[in-house]
Amino acid sequence: MKTTRRSLLALALAAGTAFGTMSAPALADAQNLAIDLVNEPSSLDPHMQWNPDSYYVYRNIFDNLVTRDNNGEIAPQIATEWERPADTEMVFTIRDDVTFHDGSPLTAEDVVYSVKRITNPDFGSPQISQFSVITNAEALDDTHVKLTTSSPYPALLAQLAKLSIVPAAVVEEMGGEAFNLAPVGSGPYSFGSWTRGVEVTLNRNDDYWGDKGPFETATFRAVPDASTRIADLQSGAADLVVSLDPDLAAQLAGSGGVEARPVLTERVGYLKLNPQRPSMSDLKMRQAIAYAIDRDLIVEGLSGGFDKPVQQMLTPAHVGWVEGFEGTGYNPEKAKALVKELGDAAKVELQFATAPVFDQRVVQALQQMLTEVGLNVRIEMTDMATYLGKARGEPSEGPEMSFGRWSCACQDADGVLYPLLHSGSSWSAVRDPEIDAGLEAARVELDPEARLAEYGKVHEYVATEIPLVPLYQASVFYGVNESLVWAPTSNESLFLNRMEWSE
Repeated sequence: MKTTRRSLLALALAAGTAFGTMSAPALADAQNLAIDLVNEPSSLDPHMQWNPDSYYVYRNIFDNLVTRDNNGEIAPQIATEWERPADTEMVFTIRDDVTFHDGSPLTAEDVVYSVKRITNPDFGSPQISQFSVITNAEALDDTHVKLTTSSPYPALLAQLAKLSIVPAAVVEEMGGEAFNLAPVGSGPYSFGSWTRGVEVTLNRNDDYWGDKGPFETATFRAVPDASTRIADLQSGAADLVVSLDPDLAAQLAGSGGVEARPVLTERVGYLKLNPQRPSMSDLKMRQAIAYAIDRDLIVEGLSGGFDKPVQQMLTPAHVGWVEGFEGTGYNPEKAKALVKELGDAAKVELQFATAPVFDQRVVQALQQMLTEVGLNVRIEMTDMATYLGKARGEPSEGPEMSFGRWSCACQDADGVLYPLLHSGSSWSAVRDPEIDAGLEAARVELDPEARLAEYGKVHEYVATEIPLVPLYQASVFYGVNESLVWAPTSNESLFLNRMEWSE
């Protein structure tokens, strides 16, 4: 494993040295950016999905009310400015120079329609929990929209950075399924074509109100096999490829003109424990599991040191991260002592749920660490749909443990801690009024320092009661033609109009 890390370190150095003397692969078409995804989008309706393969594509078709700049800061987009006249109200000033791809103007009514569409329970958006605090949206005039929330909500802007504006008249005329197949937005690229199972093509919007895209077209292809994505990049058939693991990224070190670009994301790798199962209800069992896990070994051995160990259920990219916080560290001797105290209760087989989308090397390493302190752990691999059904099902019937990697795409603690810990969330296996109250207090606290203090209490709860074991801040690797000027960000976005070819 150390060989892998050395090769990756060499790779990083090569990006600034050896690669600089090698010519990039010839571009198949400089006017078309070719991107290899893992899968095709599951939806191009931005209110229906926000998984990466969908988000990579549709985020270029649509504008959002607000966005994040390359430094991760909230920045204007359709809204040029905003103010909070009351703790539960926010008024946005809407641009008056934006048109949709069909030529119709984007209005305050389209913003209202978009908010009401995604928050309508009958619409059935899987994103509804991100916006559930919004109780009303209304156009005050042609350029002002007021949003009302059920309580003060400091994470509102962070969540709105994911809310795309759709044209009300077009959606109503086309219907949801037709709109999904041929979406109309106002973004820097318009929908071109979708060959199902193969690729989606976007066309540059030359009438875009903001920074225009540098490529005439962009093609997003479904390439499930990672080795094929690597080969496409090396041959020049692809200009950018996603979802490489460290070992595959290392293969680019000897290739001329291409490089791996890693970035730490806001995703948190974690082990979920289920206190509602008899075998997990004893705190000693959960403590033994936490003490048995060597985060540093997982990070150093399996990610080449590019992931970052964390002891709270957030990353430094999140509002709510408490600098210097220390949770339950690695102490195998304590773990073994607790297992001995548990006696026969420690011999019960523990079901460990996972799915193919996760790195099974990490899952197997966790199983081995728990086995080494005397626990009996059985990995249960299922398809993703089955896994999600169990993860969101009744906790008393769910697995004792499950592996997860959580991202809210909002960079705010509320999008991580509330769904994973609050008793009202289908993702949570915790049933504790104390932590519910803490999460609710943090969710509505508008003072940043007071809010951070509330999240500090939540981190203490997790470290003490151990319903979750935070593991690491996940990194992702992109493979890129070195002539492409683009820096990956922690929110895992591919904004085409923030890229360009070097001269």
